[in-house]
Amino acid sequence: MAIFDYKAKDQDGSSINGVIEAPTENVAAELLEDRHYIILSLTQRKKATLFQGSIGFLNRVPMREVVIFSRQLAVMISTAVPIVQALRILVKQTQTVAFKIIISEIADEVDGGAKLSSALSRYPQVFSQFFIHMIRSGETTGKLDETLNYLADQMEKDYDLRSRIRGAMIYPVFILTALVGVGIVMMIFVIPQLTAVLEESGAELPWTTRALIKASDFFQTDWWVLILVLIGIIVAYRLVLRSESGRRQVDTIKLRLPVFGNLFQKIYLTRLARSIATLIAGGIPLTRTLEIVADIVGNTVYKELTIATIDVIEDGNSIATLFAQSKEVPAMLTQMMAVGEQTGKLDMILERLADFYSKEVESLIHNLVTLLEPMVMLLLGVAVAIMITAILLPMYQLSTAI
Repeated sequence: MAIFDYKAKDQDGSSINGVIEAPTENVAAELLEDRHYIILSLTQRKKATLFQGSIGFLNRVPMREVVIFSRQLAVMISTAVPIVQALRILVKQTQTVAFKIIISEIADEVDGGAKLSSALSRYPQVFSQFFIHMIRSGETTGKLDETLNYLADQMEKDYDLRSRIRGAMIYPVFILTALVGVGIVMMIFVIPQLTAVLEESGAELPWTTRALIKASDFFQTDWWVLILVLIGIIVAYRLVLRSESGRRQVDTIKLRLPVFGNLFQKIYLTRLARSIATLIAGGIPLTRTLEIVADIVGNTVYKELTIATIDVIEDGNSIATLFAQSKEVPAMLTQMMAVGEQTGKLDMILERLADFYSKEVESLIHNLVTLLEPMVMLLLGVAVAIMITAILLPMYQLSTAI
């Protein structure tokens, strides 16, 4: 399939710029004529690979683009701009080529009589079930602009949280990567030259020096074994994640990890609380809300808990029943859930809880980064100490003996 950029005029004489996917230029022209467009230009885009309904890794649409799309579409709809026209405008303003094509196809479908939510549902890699159900709710209530604005707000909060986590981890990851890189370079190029002098002297070498020599020899001759081991670990990890039992074990271990376990728990609880709050505020029934949230929470433990809660609610019990019995859910969350359910303000209370846990995540990340800094320095000190005892000290002893 090829991608074609086109310029055309519709039945009203309005100019249209868009993108269409077809096997050949003739087929693309026929598709446009079927829409009653007068083609002004039709040009094949070179080196574009995108198949409808699925996006490759290189064509992935960033979350930030979806947030901007929601915000801009909400503004235009609130100012009485027709949806199709608004989508056509967004095609021109969107930077990502893959997303530009998708919006153009969505505009064509809506122009053909499809609902916006139905058109969006054809692209699950870009628009989640959470997003689509909120749009469908907005269409039903006639408040699509408000729904889009609310979605943009919630997605911005989620995006900001992810950005803070990534930003906070840049420094320690960079330092550790640099240390590993410097260590490998020294093992391959520097250590052999230093240890050659010690071996030629015939003196008895301490165990640290002998161990360092063996490590250096390994990196020079058997480095491929290390690469194979790393590849094996990655492949094994992915295979484990593909099985339900393996995925559950990994997700359980994440929550039990020292230091990091608490951080993972707060991240999942933030996502859980905010998603439930957003869907309830959008008018989605509670049981359907939990079905959607189960798929987007990102952890098997909480997914199973959420799915099991659906049956509990259908039997007439409280939403907090199973959450209160789980060791992975703080008592505060279950208590606030129960209060929100009793007062009829579950969405408002969960939104505040999500904000609270979001701040907790920020605090934990700050403390973690603060803790990692001295640990990195300690690791660097240990590496320097090993170098001194294994190389410099024997060389000093050899020079004084001479």
